[in-house]
Amino acid sequence: MKKFFALLPAVLLCISLYAQKKKEDTPVLPPTVSKTDSTQPKDGLKKFKDIITDKAIVKEGLFNVYKVEDKWYFEIPDSMFNRQIMAVTRFSKVAGGGNVYGGELANEQVISLEKGPNKNVFLRVITTISVADSTNQIYQAVSNSNVNPIAAAFEAKSRGKDSTGLVIDVTNFFNGDNQVISIDPFGKRALNLANLAPERSYIKNINSYPVNIEVKTVKTYNAMPNFGGGGGVVISSGLPGAFAAGAVTFEMNTSFILLPKEPMAKRKFDPRVGYFADNYTVFSDNQQKVQDDIFIVRWRLEPKDQDIEKWKRGELVEPKKPIIYYIDPATPKQWRPYLIQGINDWQKAFEKAGFKNAIMGKEWPENDSTMSLEDARFAVLRYFASDIENAYGPNIHDPRSGEILESHIGWYHNVMQLLHDWYFIQTAAVDPKARKMKFDDSLMGQLVRFVSSHEVGHTLGLRHNMGSSSKTPVELLRNKAWVEAHGHTASIMDYARFNYVAQPEDGISEKGLFPRIGDYDMWAIKWGYTLTNTKDEDADEKITNKWILDSLSANPRLWFGTEINPYDPRSQTEDLGDNAMKASEYGIKNLKRIITNLPTWTKEEADKYDNLDEMYSQVVIQFNRYMNHVTKNVGGIYETPKSVEQNGDVYEPTPKALQKDAVNFLQKQLFETPTWLLDKNILNKISNPTSTEMVGNVQINVLNSLLRPSRLNIMAISSNRFGTNNTYQVDEMLTDVKKGLWTELVSKKPIDNMRRNLQKAYAEALISILNPAPVQAISGLPPAFVALLSTNVKNTDVPSIVRAHLVSLRSDILAAIPGTTDKLSKYHLQDVAERIKRALDPK
Repeated sequence: MKKFFALLPAVLLCISLYAQKKKEDTPVLPPTVSKTDSTQPKDGLKKFKDIITDKAIVKEGLFNVYKVEDKWYFEIPDSMFNRQIMAVTRFSKVAGGGNVYGGELANEQVISLEKGPNKNVFLRVITTISVADSTNQIYQAVSNSNVNPIAAAFEAKSRGKDSTGLVIDVTNFFNGDNQVISIDPFGKRALNLANLAPERSYIKNINSYPVNIEVKTVKTYNAMPNFGGGGGVVISSGLPGAFAAGAVTFEMNTSFILLPKEPMAKRKFDPRVGYFADNYTVFSDNQQKVQDDIFIVRWRLEPKDQDIEKWKRGELVEPKKPIIYYIDPATPKQWRPYLIQGINDWQKAFEKAGFKNAIMGKEWPENDSTMSLEDARFAVLRYFASDIENAYGPNIHDPRSGEILESHIGWYHNVMQLLHDWYFIQTAAVDPKARKMKFDDSLMGQLVRFVSSHEVGHTLGLRHNMGSSSKTPVELLRNKAWVEAHGHTASIMDYARFNYVAQPEDGISEKGLFPRIGDYDMWAIKWGYTLTNTKDEDADEKITNKWILDSLSANPRLWFGTEINPYDPRSQTEDLGDNAMKASEYGIKNLKRIITNLPTWTKEEADKYDNLDEMYSQVVIQFNRYMNHVTKNVGGIYETPKSVEQNGDVYEPTPKALQKDAVNFLQKQLFETPTWLLDKNILNKISNPTSTEMVGNVQINVLNSLLRPSRLNIMAISSNRFGTNNTYQVDEMLTDVKKGLWTELVSKKPIDNMRRNLQKAYAEALISILNPAPVQAISGLPPAFVALLSTNVKNTDVPSIVRAHLVSLRSDILAAIPGTTDKLSKYHLQDVAERIKRALDPK
């Protein structure tokens, strides 16, 4: 858990400071320098005026920045030494073809500057792994075990103009490729970049502001494209510039943001409320065990000094620094109002935490030359010209406290394709406006608004709440009055897209079809942002724990279901309701209505059936989602985090009746050939019969998932833990699956080709448990998912049960063969019987 939260992609949020007018870039003679001063400093450094001449261009701010001809200098005040600074490097302009875009994060580090020996200034990278109070004896041991690396060294050129501080030359540092301010190693590898070409790299500009310095550079890297194998030369990946010129060029922006001298008060992480978190290990003299300090990530919202008493009385007050998101001027104008609405929709949530006007979206002031999209003072929704169907909202935060410093939401232009397909497939049966390939701007705008709210939620610190939709009973999703009043899920942070349960006769409007900021979202913001004014985080934790106890007991819809639990069927993506079987049955009814109308609803002049192909595929994908929602119930384990004050267990098996219903559903809706999906009027226009049918792939993939060794092992363990009367046992489940999947052994009816393929897949799945293939390495997945996919069951009861079922199945097949008159069916049964024989007796 600790490692997971430390590595969770952070959600981009900005300090939201007001624009600060920078000085005109004109040569200025520093006022404290006397032209007649001829004294030589005693420390051996040159005089300030000898370094910063009267030709210098001065930019005052966090550090005074000077440009003298082609040299750049920082004047570092004594007060800034040993202060922690966040260095955030972003792509400003990028080489095409690399799936990275201007505004995206390239690197982030916490650094500090310190005075070193021999008139040097060292730049250290701060790695916050473990901490201790400096008044404790153990502080020395912690310090001895956590030396921060020196990433760069600068020779001090002179004292500052007031004879304090130091002046350093930063030209070579920014012209070079120091990792602190460059593309991180993973990014370089992904882009296949080689060494920097210094003669084609340069500093474009440096600006200084009261709390940040912005450095814009141009970096050119030597690069070669990746080539595929085989007989010919094929470019498999890489940047086109690498192929055309052997080099690629990026424009980069590095923001140096001064971190607060006193970190924001932390709020301890609680698994019952879904916040992103950071952590480090705490040591102290009085401990008897090491403490892992895990704390949530959030913005710093505080009442203005003059409003403290109002705030204490419970009146809504404005924060000292509101959260302002600017819309990238590259955004098409018709979508800007909807993106802003999606941001402003969160205001009602912050009112629950005691703040009014706490968050707002604004158009970027395009005529203000003092503002830059990469400037760390501004939170921006960046618009990317990309065919990627996505949007995202990471954050940059102070690792000492979780205070969010900066936010750049990433918005890919082609997310609208995704929104179209979702809404078409999930609602066209009930909403006539969804029955075309290009939506009206008003409908697309509302879809954009919902995604905007979701991504902004991430930038406020909120994680996905995949369990929220499970707290809405399925039948209420068809209740027009209820669902339009409350929404189909309690959280916009769920992956519960649109109300696919609603039927045409229900008469439900868009208000009951769309997701919205709901009960959970407002509660989560209230929990994370309401101040307690306690003396320390332990006292704060006791108060916030009571908030959870009181709120969850009063309103179960406030439950948080984590996105990283592969076992709990309540926490799933793209699902609705408290019963996957009921919800999916309603969903399939609507898909049947849609598929009969697909040729009409996708028709556009001169279209070569591309629309029909695309939307048929989306129908099958949605059908596949329903099957996976149901399958997760089998062997499922409910996980409900609790504190000691709450009754009941944290872990419980999915009710046995639900698990049996899931298998019965799969038998009826999937394993019995779903002929309604095999519409030849559609398939003969879009699908060459040389390719495998999509529906057949769904059948086999879901069956393999159902029979996965890890699932069977969990079922066996659950039977031992919770008792056979309370759990669906492996033997019982395999018997039920066989009974439905092999009905032809009794009926002697011909077995159609899709059933033959499915029955072979069933036998092979069980055979593979007896004779497993070597486990392949799996990278990039959370540990829980790796375990789910690669469980070794050799020394469990699972192979014993499977062997018995294979023996029984072979016996039944052999008994059925003499009475089978269909030739292909008989060949098929003989083949399966022989496969099982060889598996049981490989010799």
